[in-house]
Amino acid sequence: MLGKGFILTPEQAHDLIQRDPRNKDVLFPYLNGEDLNSRPDCSASRWVINFHDWSEERARGYPEVFAIVERDVKPERLKNTNSQRREIWWRFTRPAMDLYRAISDLDRVLVVALVSRTVMPARVPSRQVLSHKLGVFATAEGSDLALLSSSFHSIWAWRNSSTMKADLNYSPSDVYETFPHPVTTVEVRNNGEILDRLRFDVMIDRSVGLTRLYNMVHDPAVKDSDIESLRENHRKIDRSVLESYNWLDVDLAHDFYPNRQGTRFAVAPSAQIEILDRLLELNHAQHERNSPKNSPQAMDRRGVAARSAVHDQEHLTPGLHGDTLF
Repeated sequence: MLGKGFILTPEQAHDLIQRDPRNKDVLFPYLNGEDLNSRPDCSASRWVINFHDWSEERARGYPEVFAIVERDVKPERLKNTNSQRREIWWRFTRPAMDLYRAISDLDRVLVVALVSRTVMPARVPSRQVLSHKLGVFATAEGSDLALLSSSFHSIWAWRNSSTMKADLNYSPSDVYETFPHPVTTVEVRNNGEILDRLRFDVMIDRSVGLTRLYNMVHDPAVKDSDIESLRENHRKIDRSVLESYNWLDVDLAHDFYPNRQGTRFAVAPSAQIEILDRLLELNHAQHERNSPKNSPQAMDRRGVAARSAVHDQEHLTPGLHGDTLF
């Protein structure tokens, strides 16, 4: 999106919809990373006008809304040196239509703020405009929520992303697309569902967002029952993900440990090193299997039989769920 003239307050948007219900077609909540991490319900604080990839003629079919864009966006767009931005001044320059087609059948999706020290995904409604500063996963499954909330994903993210001051700059191509996924179990999914409900209730009750909530989770002085319940849920998530990888010999030993972000509730440093080593091993094996020399045709030509994954974990599929990420 380019142009603040597209932005509306919720009151403006609701007023336009009340005057003409058809305006719901082009008015949406606008969720960014700040709202995701700071608001108790992870909701958008602003709305936005979105004419999708429509022609000017079709957009003019919504006269009150179009008039706002014509008044507030067009004058600035016509000064822009980019010819595309001048020619389609009533639309977003890069509307990410592939993303919205991919999630069109989903009521909710998982999103994560791309710049954050929290690095926690949340379920949010799909029928809104999602900022380019959000990583969007075309799934709302409890198993995916648990996996992306696990220490395994966090360890991989901090290893494969750059940082901005104390925040992680999450890189989907370097983190999610290289992360070896296990075949998750019913227990992983159930723990993800519990996390979703428990975390929402705590944030609403305390009127805090994800950032402030996890500041409390990582503070050893906070021993309130709701925060202890959340810590225990994260222990269960990590244990169930550990079982999905079949790494039962790793002692997670959750506790409070110092690191570069300060004191954090996390798995033991020795477990972090072991987990990272094993994820790297799986990642390398995955890369090797996907290389041209190991394509099915090449394997057949050499008469080499395909072998199971690292550590003979036949139930493990480190292959990417790449079609779920935008």
